[in-house]
Amino acid sequence: MTSMACLLLEGLDTLSLHLSEDQQQDLLDFIGLLGKWNKVYNLTALREPEQMLKQHILDCLAALPPLMKRYPDSCELLDVGAGGGLPSVVFAIACPQWRVTAVDAVAKKVAFIQTTSHSLGLLNLQGVHARIEMMRGEYDVVTCRAFAPLKDFCESSRHVLRKDGLWLSLKAKLTPEEISEVPAGVRVDKIESIHVPGLPVERCLAWLKPE
Repeated sequence: MTSMACLLLEGLDTLSLHLSEDQQQDLLDFIGLLGKWNKVYNLTALREPEQMLKQHILDCLAALPPLMKRYPDSCELLDVGAGGGLPSVVFAIACPQWRVTAVDAVAKKVAFIQTTSHSLGLLNLQGVHARIEMMRGEYDVVTCRAFAPLKDFCESSRHVLRKDGLWLSLKAKLTPEEISEVPAGVRVDKIESIHVPGLPVERCLAWLKPE
C-alpha cells in the first residue's frame, strides 16, 4: 500500500467512514486528475498530492458523517461554485446512492468535473456550466465550500432548494457578523464543529433552513 493510500485509510478510520477499496482508489485517482489538470487550469493553489489529500479530500470527507446521518439513502445534492469538484466529486464517490450536481460559472472547471465523472465512472455526478441564479430544479441539499458568505450563498440559491431542504456551507471560520447577516426567511439550524484528520485547523459546518 502506498503512503497516500495509508494516509487516506487512516483518515477514513478517524472519521469512522467505511469506503470500499474501489472508492478509496477513486479518491486517489481524483487527486491524480486534479494534479494533472491543475498544471493547465489552475484548479487549486495546492501542488503536492499529499497536501491535496489532507487539505481537500479529507476536509470534504470530514463533512460527510453528519450529512450521511441526515440523508442515509437518497439525496439530490447541488454543489454551488464547485470549482475543482470539492466537495461534489468527493461526495459522489463516497455516496453513490446520491445524485450530485456540480454547478460553476467557469467553463474549464466544469469541463474538469465532467472529465472526472467520465474517467471514474461516476454515473451519479453531473457538471453544469451556469451561474447559480440561472439553475432550475429542486434539491434536498444545496452546499458550497469557500464559495461565498452565508448571505450571498442563501440568496443566490434559494430558488433551487426544496421547502424542506437544507443549505450546508463548509466553512473554515464563521464570525458572529456573518451569522447575523443571514437573510430574512432563512434560519440557522446548527453550527457544527468538525475535525479534519491531520489538520490542526478550525472547521465547521453551517446548516441553514428556509423559514
